[in-house]
Amino acid sequence: MLNLGYYIARAAQHWPDREALVAGDLRLTFAQLDARSTALAGALAGLGAGRGTPVATYAGNTGELVEIEAALYRLSALRVPINARLGIEETAHILGDAGVRVLFTDEEHREAAAEAITRSGAHTRLVVLGEDGPEGYRSFLASGEGTPAEAVMIDAEESDPCVLNFTSGSTGKLKAAIQTVGNRLANMRKRLMSPGDAAAEPRYLVAGPITHASGMGILAALSRGTTIVVLPRWDPAGFFRLVREERVTSTFVVPTMLHSLLDHGVDRGDVATLESLTVGGAPVSPQRLREAVAAFGPIIAQGYGQAETTSGVTTLSREDIVRGIEEDPEILLSCGRAVFDSEVAVLDDAGRRVPAGELGELAVRGPDCVHEYWGAPELTAETFVNGWVRTGDIAYIRHDGYVFIVDRKKDMIISGGFNIYSTEVEAALYEHPDVHEVCVVGSPDAQWGEAVTAVVVPKAGAAPTPESLIEFCGTRLDRFKKPRRVDFVSTLPVNRNGKIDRRQVRAGYWAGAERAV
Repeated sequence: MLNLGYYIARAAQHWPDREALVAGDLRLTFAQLDARSTALAGALAGLGAGRGTPVATYAGNTGELVEIEAALYRLSALRVPINARLGIEETAHILGDAGVRVLFTDEEHREAAAEAITRSGAHTRLVVLGEDGPEGYRSFLASGEGTPAEAVMIDAEESDPCVLNFTSGSTGKLKAAIQTVGNRLANMRKRLMSPGDAAAEPRYLVAGPITHASGMGILAALSRGTTIVVLPRWDPAGFFRLVREERVTSTFVVPTMLHSLLDHGVDRGDVATLESLTVGGAPVSPQRLREAVAAFGPIIAQGYGQAETTSGVTTLSREDIVRGIEEDPEILLSCGRAVFDSEVAVLDDAGRRVPAGELGELAVRGPDCVHEYWGAPELTAETFVNGWVRTGDIAYIRHDGYVFIVDRKKDMIISGGFNIYSTEVEAALYEHPDVHEVCVVGSPDAQWGEAVTAVVVPKAGAAPTPESLIEFCGTRLDRFKKPRRVDFVSTLPVNRNGKIDRRQVRAGYWAGAERAV
């Protein structure tokens, strides 16, 4: 039996007066965070919440989400983080599917949350962050004040569900990976063992949604005395201001966020305290990695993981990226090597390992890997096979362990009988000085089945032509991989996690077609 809340309580003993949380006007020391999360756990317990009780959050980035997470660890409750970009129908589905007992929301999502509760049919108590009234968070928190810490420190088994991570992934259909207490504990161990931020008093900026990868390491960070700084919403100028004013030492961004930082322009004085900037969530082109190191210095790392793996699986370290720039450019196409107790393999369709350098589906296993989806036995059987997580990513592993992901299994373009991986074509186009962002998809083609189609956002002031970009790719790719079509747009759609939405881009070309392949 164990309790993940213990690690936050211990941090309050070790660093009681150190700042634990900075979010707008909310500034809490570790002692204050410990006391407030205890009170919040007491208020939840008053509603009958305890071990395994589903409690959800549906809000933009705010400090209260960190307090709620800490309280739920104490109770060994089941945390259900809902992406703030989800609509009413999807939110209602989650509430009903998980049987959520309490839903914390902010004023911006209050009406949508109330409507979602009604549609879900779930018996869910609504609590509104920042409010004082009957449904208000402040009143709710006050109701638990004076709760003895030991009364709400409820132990759990490692196999107990801890977090339901609902994600649409690349399929568009919501599914929930069941991250257990043991998975979360393994996540914490891995992050504490990882090299990176070495500041005496580390300060981590949550730049993306707390509900997703940016917030995945909060427990590990707090357990080692790291101050959590929360960016309310994505804004490059706000990012740089917080890094400078709050002396941030590490952070995580997805590639679209990195692109906007580079386009905004980086003043080294603003990021002087930053020791580690990790990029993940989607592939990063070698050219963007070079630009990032030139702008920020040799502090850029890249990570790869999924909701189904709880933690990052592979890391392309800061040293790897510098070596890639200086002497081994191929590894800039890699997402790195397996870290600590994660094991990776490339498997064929029969589940057999393939030799180094050969393509197959990337599979992962380890103590932080999920074993099932919530209420989805068929999907569970498809994804979790013989102890492996089948990631759906097509990859190969180099002789020295570097993993190269070439595409999503379902995103592969088949043109004239050839398999073409969109990320390879995108990496070539990112080398062009006039390309800001690009998404490569297959579009209908009567002769070839699918035509390699590049949808490009040019850099400000640039005016590339389709012919110039196709010719440029011809110097870097095999002839059959060159785009047959290039379209220019002002922006590319992004999904709820801030990643380029390849499905939406592709759908625009296949509308009205008899089939989508």
